[in-house]
Amino acid sequence: MEIERKYLVRRLPDDLSKYEAKKIAQGYLCTDPVVRIRRSNDNYYMTYKGDGLMVREEYNLPLTREAYEHLLPKIDGLLIAKTRYLIPLTDRLTAELDVFEGVLSALTLVEVEFDSVEEANAFVPPEWFGEDVTESGKYHNSYLSQHGLD
Repeated sequence: MEIERKYLVRRLPDDLSKYEAKKIAQGYLCTDPVVRIRRSNDNYYMTYKGDGLMVREEYNLPLTREAYEHLLPKIDGLLIAKTRYLIPLTDRLTAELDVFEGVLSALTLVEVEFDSVEEANAFVPPEWFGEDVTESGKYHNSYLSQHGLD
């Protein structure tokens, strides 16, 4: 189960280079249900995501590089490229800051994953976070892969 809140970004934190970063490329084989393939640095995955906005099922299966590259031409829509910065917020919470590339380069999102719905609802975001877009499906990567920033 994935429990996360998603925000637009008001301003980027200072000195992003001091945080761990991942280069991500992901595409969607299907968007209903969501079936995604992803390269994260040198790791490869296929992910199934169920319905929902803040809370939804998520299953990750490892792929080989060869399997990822075989599936890549089969994606429907945009291949989403982004750099994800992992920014510690507390001893348990990490902000996952996504800086998009290409046609989505005007977009910057930040997500925080939680252990419970109660914890997610009680979360007070740092001031650099912007508008809470958790309940807007138009900021799901699967939607962005089909519609861009429309």
